[in-house]
Amino acid sequence: MHRRTVLFGGVAVAAMFAGGFLSRAGKPGEARAESFEIKKSDDEWRKLLSPEQFNILRREGTERAGSSPLDHEKRKGIYHCAGCDLAAYSSDAKYDSGTGWPSFWQSLPGTVGTRRDTSLFMLRTEVHCRRCGGHFGHIFDDGPPPTGKRHCLNGLALSFKPATA
Repeated sequence: MHRRTVLFGGVAVAAMFAGGFLSRAGKPGEARAESFEIKKSDDEWRKLLSPEQFNILRREGTERAGSSPLDHEKRKGIYHCAGCDLAAYSSDAKYDSGTGWPSFWQSLPGTVGTRRDTSLFMLRTEVHCRRCGGHFGHIFDDGPPPTGKRHCLNGLALSFKPATA
């Protein structure tokens, strides 16, 4: 490899980053630019959320695979948005996808919003809370019946409330 090849390659990569080639369809936080019932400033969200939750819910971050206790949660109950407490997913739709993140084949009706995400050189469907815009994760087309969908979610974006007896 020649020095010139490395130099031009580095310039090309820098130009892609500067031009937003590697960014999402829009900027991080685009989902929050929509109109949501619950609106808070970043400072207000920071007071309510842990730094890790803020990064995921408000900055569209991702937790490390296998790090969420909710991936192994087996009890019956409902998973709520960790930002606004909206009930979003039922344990009845949860399954072990083997990915290291809590996975569901569907959300509760009318609880999530989606948008196109073109980050990381791929086309994905980002999923967020329809009430506060908090980023949950992504939806893929490799899930089980009956929907064939995999809602691959960050456990820190959710809180679990077990069913009462």
